[in-house]
This record gives sequence, C-alpha cells and structure tokens, in this order.
Amino acid sequence: MCSADVSAAGWVVKPGTIHRSTPSTGEPEGRRAPGTDPARAEGLKDAASSPPPAEPPRPEESAAPRESTTPRPGTPEGPPALDLTSLEKRLRETQAIGVFTKLSLKNQVDDLLEQLAAFHAGRGQTPLAKLRESYDLLLLKVLSLLQDKDPALARDIASSREALWNLLADPAKFANL
Repeated sequence: MCSADVSAAGWVVKPGTIHRSTPSTGEPEGRRAPGTDPARAEGLKDAASSPPPAEPPRPEESAAPRESTTPRPGTPEGPPALDLTSLEKRLRETQAIGVFTKLSLKNQVDDLLEQLAAFHAGRGQTPLAKLRESYDLLLLKVLSLLQDKDPALARDIASSREALWNLLADPAKFANL
C-alpha cells in the first residue's frame, strides 16, 4: 500500500476507488450493492425484532423547577410591544398586503372585536378559549402575509402577540380601547 490510508473499519482508501483490505465473505473486493451485506442484514433483523429501548425523560417533563421567563434586571429586553393604534397604522401602510386582503383582514378583526366585546359584556356565546384560537389564527394569517415582504413588521407583531392578547382578554383594558 503505497499512498493509501487504512481506516479503522479495515477499508483501504485510494484516490478514486474503494476496496476492503480483507473480504468478509469470499466475494471479490470492491463496492457492494446497498443492503447486500449479510452481517448487516442479520443485525437489522435482530434490531427490528427487539423492543425499542426506553427513552430517557425529556427535560421539560422533569420535576425540576422551570426558570422564569421574565428578563433578569440589567439584561436588554426585546422590542417594546406594539399598541393597537401603531399596529393598525403600520398594517395600513405596509406594501406587503394588497388592498382587498387588508379589507378582508379588517373585517375579521372587527368580527373578533365584536365577539370579545360580547364576551366581556356577558352576552357572548363563544368561550374565551375559542376567541383565543380565532385570535391566534388571525395573527398567523397576518404573519404569513408579512413574513417575506415586511419581515420587520412580522417580527414586531410576533413579539407583541401575548401583550396584544392580554389587552384584548382583560375586560378593564378592553373597555379603554
């Protein structure tokens, strides 16, 4: 073996060719067709018939206390949450969404706000969990429309998602809108 290297698996590596240093089953040296190694095939049969090993517990399932999601003092916070008026203004000004789509979104927002007003007044038939689902779906729709053509607005909306929902879900804050 002049300029060849031998790997730990017994392969002789020469530029442009692959050969085994010792053939395992009397077959000619060279490359085997995929899946034709008898020893590997037996190992796969054994692996398929044995039960899978037990998985270790996931970190989020452990009993260890979770770290708070509030930022530590002295660490920079993310961008401030959008308020509804600035969000409305930026959505009207963006070129990422067409006029008819903006009108459709406005109607969906108005419908959601009416349902929330009815819920807070005690006359709504829709539970808050269902209203949250409608809110999340509407936000996902807006984010998908913005993500390619106005990523800054999409990022700001995504980071303000919880703050906006807390504003809408709180009866006192909602009354001041």
